[in-house]
Amino acid sequence: MDDLTLVRDHTIYACVMGSRAFGLATRASDTDRRGVFLAPTPLFWRFEKPPTHVEGPREEEFSWELERFCELALRANPNVLECLHSPLVERLTPAGEELLSLRGAFLSRRAHTSFSRYAASQHGKLLADVRLHGAPRWKHAMHLLRLLISCRDLLRTGRLTIDAGPDREALLAVKRGERTWEEVDAWMTRLTEETDAALTTTPLPAEPDLPRVADYLHRTRRTSATLDPAPRG
Repeated sequence: MDDLTLVRDHTIYACVMGSRAFGLATRASDTDRRGVFLAPTPLFWRFEKPPTHVEGPREEEFSWELERFCELALRANPNVLECLHSPLVERLTPAGEELLSLRGAFLSRRAHTSFSRYAASQHGKLLADVRLHGAPRWKHAMHLLRLLISCRDLLRTGRLTIDAGPDREALLAVKRGERTWEEVDAWMTRLTEETDAALTTTPLPAEPDLPRVADYLHRTRRTSATLDPAPRG
């Protein structure tokens, strides 16, 4: 079974991400698609294992195998956690519905570390652009601000919201280059400080609910083993 067949025939959850999911799309925005596929259990009985992720078949499309997706979500990977909260769902099977019901099980204070590290990395790239070109890539600056807002609010409320909401117009102004880098950088600094402060009172648990996620993965694999015949050849 080739990789693209896995995505075509075994996707349990697929959604649109990026600017369209964040409420920041313009006419020029791409359509970024993300998905989760469940590789049939018998494929793991071979020496050559199924892929952990697949790019395509469409442009701007990327899918994870379920186990890899759960591993990353338990680590509070920002891209994966946000994928679970997209308002634009394109495909959903019963196994995908149960995955979405586990959204709260993946959330923990680990998000502070993972989001902060990712933000620091992206901020460093923006600073490099400023040094080399006199200005950052404004679209990237906008998305970093949105990520920082999302992380701050997650820690404050215990709920992950990816829509830009009331910050939409201010963020789009950044994308259009209507704010100075000094203003944008100061906003980022303020959001980082607010995020750190929110950690001290967050309702999030220290760790994700690993037993609940592990039980889901085990049951899903076992069901797949009974439905899919062992591959031949």
